[in-house]
Amino acid sequence: MLERSHLADNALQALHDEDYDVPFNTQSLNHEGLIFMGGRASDSLDGDWTFCVDLLDTGLRQKWFSMLPDAPENRTEPWDYDPYMGETVPVPSNWAMLKEKWYFFEGSAWYTRPLDIDVIDETKRTFLRFGAAAYDCKIFLNGEFIGNHYGASTPFCVELTGKLKSGRNWIMACVNNTRTRDRVPMRNTDWFNYGGIYREVSLFQTPKSLIKDFFLYLVPDGSYNKLCAEVTIDGPLRSEIAHLTIPALCVELTIPINASGHGRVEFAAQPHLWSPETPVLYDAGVDYGEDKVSDRIGFRQIERRGTDIVLNGEPLFLRGISVHEDDATDGKVTSEADLRRRFDHARELGCNYLRLAHYPHHELAAQMADELGFLLWEEIPVYWAIDFENPATYRDAENQLSELIKRDRNRASVVIWSVGNENPDTDARLDFMKNLAETAKRLDPTRLTSAACLVNHAQNRIEDRLAQHIDIIGLNEYYGWYEEDFEDLTAIGENSDPDRPVVISETGADGVIGDKGPKTGLFSEAYMAEVYTKQIATLRHLAYVKGMSPWILYDFRVERRQNIFQNGYNHKGLIAADKKTKKKAFHILAEFYHQIAAGQEDARKAS
Repeated sequence: MLERSHLADNALQALHDEDYDVPFNTQSLNHEGLIFMGGRASDSLDGDWTFCVDLLDTGLRQKWFSMLPDAPENRTEPWDYDPYMGETVPVPSNWAMLKEKWYFFEGSAWYTRPLDIDVIDETKRTFLRFGAAAYDCKIFLNGEFIGNHYGASTPFCVELTGKLKSGRNWIMACVNNTRTRDRVPMRNTDWFNYGGIYREVSLFQTPKSLIKDFFLYLVPDGSYNKLCAEVTIDGPLRSEIAHLTIPALCVELTIPINASGHGRVEFAAQPHLWSPETPVLYDAGVDYGEDKVSDRIGFRQIERRGTDIVLNGEPLFLRGISVHEDDATDGKVTSEADLRRRFDHARELGCNYLRLAHYPHHELAAQMADELGFLLWEEIPVYWAIDFENPATYRDAENQLSELIKRDRNRASVVIWSVGNENPDTDARLDFMKNLAETAKRLDPTRLTSAACLVNHAQNRIEDRLAQHIDIIGLNEYYGWYEEDFEDLTAIGENSDPDRPVVISETGADGVIGDKGPKTGLFSEAYMAEVYTKQIATLRHLAYVKGMSPWILYDFRVERRQNIFQNGYNHKGLIAADKKTKKKAFHILAEFYHQIAAGQEDARKAS
């Protein structure tokens, strides 16, 4: 499909055009187009999609998306790729987990599926919703470019209104997971770079005027008796009011909608407060004209008071664990069963908190945490080396943060927005991260902000300037593994004298179990257990530490770790990659957490 192709204006010239991506790199599918989904009916588009990897981006160069269905025997040109026939893959999935030849593939891949529409309803608007596609996803409908989205782990919506036809339509998605210098994360990470459409895809319809966003929360003023509802309307303003109901609180009221489509109202209410011990949720609904949405929401207040983290007026110690989205069989694809196993293991550990690292996890995680009573730290992958001076990089980071917040800010379980992990302290980085923290507060005034900050190990001090612009200082420390002297951990607190709470966001050691693991020394299960024992003994005496989330619950896949014990895995999991076999350190941490919980319960009873 070269000289004779009518799709590319000059097919041979297209081979030399290195700006072929520019017309499709609009990033027009972003947080501004995200539609609130609570209570909406939708049709799943999961299942088999036609699939082809495209290492050289020939599809964009030669406009594969413009090819119309045609039987092979009727073609006048040879096709290098057939979007309508051939190999299929399931959606959601990661291509690395489907075939060995795709395991390390980084580049573009094309997904195609039909969409049959019997009758076009002109009174409705039609959207696609992608739960996540890693990393850059370009969407085409019937040969027309619709837009593209950046970010491997956040959802986006694609409006198809006015572009569909009766009968058969064709959706095409070009998904690219190449690591580049202007993306978030950049090129160097410490988890596997999965590619593909790996979360659910759905089709839904709305009235012409729709409820685009709905945010309901406890006003964080310490009174615990006032709620605030914020609503955004998209489309022609049919009315100047929306209606809010919370039946269990006997709330029925109107929300005035201004000329720009926004509405906000504060009102008195006496909800039972949500906490890990009492995860009370309330059904709430909003209707505007013909559109209706709903959600199950808990109400609580999380705040920082000096060096304390305070939930509903009570000091809190975060007994946590870090987790990745990773599975030995399914890769980054997440299921309800996998999440329930994760929370069951966290409960067995004695956790009240999980750090969802290092990117936005599946939205079902926060929904389940609401019901089960777990606190969550959620974050975006501003990870390690980032091009902090590039405005395009900041645009990407802020959009991912905005999409995450808009997706999960009704979740009571989410108490921390983290804006980054282990970045060197430079002026450009400070401005970048400070602006992200301010964006988080602007979009959501009800939660704390954090980041995994850096320590000056020569001086044993927290000297990260970002610490003054976030609520909680995250501290990644690996004494007994990457660092040696546990006394240095004590000295950090004494030398830094932090004026806000510190959470040990990471700590741990590799422990390889089974025949491949050594019996003693580094990478042995025994050594890992020894590190946890020393960590706990040290942390018992550090009053400045208000929580911890050791690294990590399960062993996980990563390209960079290739010694004879690791073999492409990080083995710091308290549980092996089979998600069943617990290591000795699991039980050591569980005993510590249950002691803390018992002590806090005794203190509550005494007061």
